[in-house]
Order: sequence, then C-alpha cells, then structure tokens
Amino acid sequence: MQFDETLRYLLSLGVETLTIKLGLRNTELLLAALGDPHKYSPAIQIAGTNGKGSTAAVLHSICQAAGIKTGLYTSPHLISITERIKVAHREISTEDFARHTTQVRRTAEKLVDQRKLEALPTFFEHLTAIALLAFRADQVRLAILETGLGGRLDATSVAGAELVAITPIEKDHEEYLGETLESIAAEKAAIIRPGCTAIIAPQPARVLDVILRQCKLVDVEPSVDQCSTTVESTTPDGRIRVTIETEQDRYENVLPGLRGRHQITNVSVAIRLAESLRARGFAIPRAAIIEGIETVCHRGRLELWEGPPALLFDGAHNPSGTRALREYLDEFAPTPVTLVFGAMRDKNLEQMAENLFPVAHRLVLTRPTSPRAADLDELQKLASRMVEPQKVLALSSLHDAIRKAIEATPPDGLICFSGSLYLIGEVQSLMTERSAAQVPN
Repeated sequence: MQFDETLRYLLSLGVETLTIKLGLRNTELLLAALGDPHKYSPAIQIAGTNGKGSTAAVLHSICQAAGIKTGLYTSPHLISITERIKVAHREISTEDFARHTTQVRRTAEKLVDQRKLEALPTFFEHLTAIALLAFRADQVRLAILETGLGGRLDATSVAGAELVAITPIEKDHEEYLGETLESIAAEKAAIIRPGCTAIIAPQPARVLDVILRQCKLVDVEPSVDQCSTTVESTTPDGRIRVTIETEQDRYENVLPGLRGRHQITNVSVAIRLAESLRARGFAIPRAAIIEGIETVCHRGRLELWEGPPALLFDGAHNPSGTRALREYLDEFAPTPVTLVFGAMRDKNLEQMAENLFPVAHRLVLTRPTSPRAADLDELQKLASRMVEPQKVLALSSLHDAIRKAIEATPPDGLICFSGSLYLIGEVQSLMTERSAAQVPN
C-alpha cells in the first residue's frame, strides 16, 4: 500500500476511542505472527492521566543527548499520523510507515482468515504493532511507549516493560476505566509487574494507596516522588528555571524546553527514569540529562507561536489539564486573551469550562471534526453561566472561528486554542496551509 492507502485502511477500522477494545489477546497474537518485534529491545512504559506524553518526550530527548538510539511511540498526533512514531530525532517516513502498515494488515487479515482472530485488531492495536516493527527495523536500543488508555489492558502493555512510570492520575475516560478515582488508578497501576522498576509521580493520597497496593501485590519496591524541586526564576513566556535534586544527583538552574510549572513534575519523573536506565547499563551522563531537558519539544502543549497576535496551543482535554493552562494564563499571558475552545463531549465539560472560560476577553466556541465533538449548543449553555453574552461567539466552521479570533484580538493580545489535541491539530493544519502563522519559537 501507498501512504494514502494506509491512512484510508487505518481509518476504516473506526475512530480511535469509539472502537477501543480493551484487552491484550489480539495484540499478543498479532505481534507473535509478526515475529515478536517487542522482544527486540527493552521498553519503558509510561501511564497516567496527564503528563505521560511530555514525560516520554523529555526522556526521549535525554536519550538522544546521550547518543542512545531510542524509539518513541505516543498518541494522538496533531497533523500527520507519522508524528506518533519517532526513531532518534526524526519521525517515521511515510514510505516506512506504509511498508510496516502493509505488513501488519496482511498479517492481521491472515489471522482472521485462519480464525485465530475474530475480527481485525483496532486502530490503536495496529499502530502499536507498526511502531514496534519500525523500532526493530531501525534497530533501536530502547523503546519508550506512552500508554494509550488505562494500562492493564492497553496494547502497549504487551511489550512487558521492565521500567515503568506513572504520571499524575485524575479522573478521565470513566466510561472505559471506571467511575471512581480508585478504579482508574487500579487500571493504570496494573502496568507495574513482577520484576519491574516503578517510578511514581506525586499522587493524591487515595491514588497512591492503590498504586502501593499493586506494588506490594507484585513485590515491587516503588520509587515514590523521591526528589525535591526549587524554582529559581521564570522567563516571560512561561518557562521555569528549576533546581531538581534526586537521591542520586542535583541538577541546578535547569531551564526546561517545555512551558508551565506543571512540567516540573514531568521533568522530575523523566530524570528518575533516566537515572534508572543508567543503573541498567545505559550510559547517560549528567550533562545529557540537562541537555535533553533543555532542548525537548512537545507540540501542542503550551506551544507558543510568535505574533502578532501571539498564538498559544494547548491540548488540555480534562479538568486537570485546563487547570494547568489557566494557571499559566493567569501568570504569563498578556491581556486580552481570546480563547478558541472545542472539546469532546465525553469529557467533564462543565469543570473544563469553569477553569478556562472566565479568563477569556473573547470566547470563540467551535467544533473539531470528530463524531465525539461536543455540540455548540451544549458549550453555549455552559458559557452563558460564566461569560457575558456579548463576549461569546459560536461558529461550527473552524476556519471561521480562526478568522474571527484573529479579527477580535489586538496585536499585543494572545489567541489561545484549547479543549482537545484534535482541535489543535486541525487548527495548525489550517493555519499552515494558509501560511497565516509564523514559525514556532
């Protein structure tokens, strides 16, 4: 198949989260038929509600600075599906993506014909297999895998990572992972298996209790928030200079490439993962850890494009993500702020709105191109309780929403796009096509 054909095939499998099928059997059979590519190199698996993608990106950057050929698998993508699979400093090429997808498709269809599988693997199961094939073909020394959803039954868990991390856990995806915070924590904590090393970010007390029970069950001694951090200074655009001290080392006056105070937690987890890799024989000097932290880039997470007006893209898609964005805007954003907001209807829209809508000098509500997208009527009802009516505009066309936001924002203002990474991807794609934005800084 050519690249365009592979996209049509993968999309024919259904929308990523609407067709999700939690369970490992399909992925296990598929990878076995592909020659077990997940067994080629050791893996790191990162789960959590927020920050797992940023933590993975920081660790990947550290490994590149140390000269370790690493594969990175994350989700979702913003513009191109190839963003999800990186080897060293580059995304997978469209040619390689098409080649590996063709192999996975043929193998999956054969398993269905042989009645070893009842149905084709899901979109995410396909992509996980494609990533692992790519990593084996490029002979990576280490695979960094961001969990897609949950942990216990997520396709990435088939890799059997011996080093795992759990970033902060809050409520999200309740329809799949359970209604309570404890049930969600249990699904994510299940990536902690016998013999692994577990790095745990700061957690609410009841979440930590669940994680510690899982560790005790599988006889693992976890590393629980074993570092201290001191903020030294901030930059005008919201980067935080920080000193981080772990049990092994002290990293002074480090300026992470990622914006926002919440990234301090993700950077701390990535440092502890890097130190754990060092204990497993990977040569990661202190200088490489610092370089990796300071040069990391993670698109769509407090990503700032220079203006005028300036554009801020943040895919905050749940209450904790929108709280972090609000804190950033309160501290670093110039006024006035135009907020362009579109989200998925299965999210806690009321809490997200309460966190973000009051900061907007002008609120533009819109709808990403997704069957999961929240209706404008629902968003308008929420906005009516928090924002003066004359400040709110609802536009079903994303193209029109962008145009109106630019018209409504003075040169010294800020347009913030948020609510979903799917929204961010569509906006950036439209603006790139129109050449309406400058190069990201």
